[in-house]
Amino acid sequence: MLSINNLNRSDFQYHPYHLVTPSPWPLMISISLFCFVIGAVLYMHGYPYSLVGATFRLGFINTAATMYFWLTDVTNEGTLNGDHTKEVVKGLLIGFLLFLVSELFVFVSVFWAYFHSSLVAAIEIGGIWPPLAIIALDPYGIPLLNTIVLLSSGSTVTMGHHAVLKRDRRYSIWGLLLTIILAIFFTGLQYFEYVNATFTIADSVFGSVFYCSTGLHGLHVLVGTGMLLSSFVRLVNYHFTDSHHQGLESGILYWHFVDVVWLFLYVAVYYWGGL
Repeated sequence: MLSINNLNRSDFQYHPYHLVTPSPWPLMISISLFCFVIGAVLYMHGYPYSLVGATFRLGFINTAATMYFWLTDVTNEGTLNGDHTKEVVKGLLIGFLLFLVSELFVFVSVFWAYFHSSLVAAIEIGGIWPPLAIIALDPYGIPLLNTIVLLSSGSTVTMGHHAVLKRDRRYSIWGLLLTIILAIFFTGLQYFEYVNATFTIADSVFGSVFYCSTGLHGLHVLVGTGMLLSSFVRLVNYHFTDSHHQGLESGILYWHFVDVVWLFLYVAVYYWGGL
């Protein structure tokens, strides 16, 4: 029988921090993303899909698989192994907030490019904004509907969060599920908007900054949807409590960040840019 007397000093951990064991996933996802990006860039530069498709598919599949296994390890650390102490959770929260700050500056650079081109329109595009021959999208059409959808999703995810804090399992599940449905609906509307737009990314600087800004936001919507979907699965499997749900809180913070950025996009790119 194991007793306190025959345990070594090294069997104890005298600090509340999680010392992460060596993991293959950072290296794997780096290689996978490299293959994915190389395949996508070559395809965009005119190489046939039959030539670069294998690299693209391999990168995408490996990235998805690596994210799944990595998330599984983190879930096990936070639930089964008990590695996510209060100090660890505090560090994870601070790290995630710093990540959001870095994301904020990414969008600052995009807005900088947009206002640099629109406030003083160059003579090459007719000296006006939108440029000559560019028909901007109606801000009261799909963009307004997408705004309502995204703000509604912010309300439902907040409802789900408050339900978790109140230990109301039913409303927490419904809140997250409705948020995911609205997020998918938003992505579908944006795809429909892109397909029916009268200009492309190659149509002057207007097309470039429009698709770069809204496309970057759309990518964040997809990432946020994935985060909420993983949190939904964990919630269904009883991984969260009212005092221990950092993964869910991170997804909610990210989703509210996406909401706020969209409001600036709607006002600047769709409404003011379409006047």
